[in-house]
Amino acid sequence: MAGLYLHIPFCKSRCIYCGFYSTVGLDLRQKYVNAVCKEMEMRRTEDAIKTIYLGGGTPSQLTGDQLRQLFYIINKVYGDETEEVTIECNPDDVTVEFAEALPRLTVNRVSMGAQTFDNKRLQFLHRRHNAEQVPIAVQRLRDAGISNISIDLMYGFPGETQDDWQRDIDAALALDVEHLSAYCLMIEEGTPLHRMGIKSCDEETERTMYYALIDRLTAAGYEHYEISNFAKPGYRSRHNSSYWHDVPYIGLGAAAHSYDGKSRSWNVADIKEYIAAIERGERPAEWETFDEDTHYNDSITVALRTSDGLDLNTLSERHRHYCLKEAQRFIDNGLLRMKGHHLILTRKGLFVSDMVMSELIYVDDDI
Repeated sequence: MAGLYLHIPFCKSRCIYCGFYSTVGLDLRQKYVNAVCKEMEMRRTEDAIKTIYLGGGTPSQLTGDQLRQLFYIINKVYGDETEEVTIECNPDDVTVEFAEALPRLTVNRVSMGAQTFDNKRLQFLHRRHNAEQVPIAVQRLRDAGISNISIDLMYGFPGETQDDWQRDIDAALALDVEHLSAYCLMIEEGTPLHRMGIKSCDEETERTMYYALIDRLTAAGYEHYEISNFAKPGYRSRHNSSYWHDVPYIGLGAAAHSYDGKSRSWNVADIKEYIAAIERGERPAEWETFDEDTHYNDSITVALRTSDGLDLNTLSERHRHYCLKEAQRFIDNGLLRMKGHHLILTRKGLFVSDMVMSELIYVDDDI
């Protein structure tokens, strides 16, 4: 099986924190959709496609005709036997017409960027929607028959208090959605937020907010199945889980990445260059072939993100020995634990996961 990811890079306006490739050039939408459809034809595969994910950017900025065109070619090229079809959207794009169109497109899961329920913080982020539009959008999706909804939350805003964060969690839980993703506001180089000189919140504030999130959501019946992701039982994101469990995936569109188990590839992060190359019948991409050490390092940085942890039986004897040797000090200090043949981050270890994973990465001493 494999996953299919379509990158839809269009945004009506840019959020100040976003580091993903995107464009506000909406006049290019039709040419881009045509190019993505052609790339699909160029990259047919015999592998069964089990999940589809339209991410961005803002896929809900495509017109109804453009979405129908994409799904017509998806079904023609890859079949229509998928288990999960997700589209990302902004709350203010969820009109009644948009919501009712989704099931007809075979979409059965929606991921919506709520971020916060405080209108001043939404304005600070340059988000287009207001807090009042989120529950309206959720209800419209429910009325249209979408029974699997995920929302994104963000914390660690400048001046945000613990009480502010608790109110955001309250508002999120009141929506009773099936899935939540939550991230601390990151100041990424090259973003407007970075150029504004905004500083990240201090470590203790972030830690307290993160643990409050875990406690509130798990008490409400959500599984904390990945560092930043929570789901009601049976509603884990199947598509994203494939990334964390070494399942191959195909990425279509500008800046999209692909993985076949032995190599990675990524399309050019320039929409005009991407369209021009596809129109010539070329795929504008670069490739990287894995060796055994690279595959081990990738396994460390994805599998350890999950509540299932790293299955040591999937490693070579050499890497299993190396991993256990390097992991022992983290087991001793309570950052990692063993469950059968799985190595898993503890609650304490989740917050410092980047540090732990970096210490388990294999480095050739001869280099």
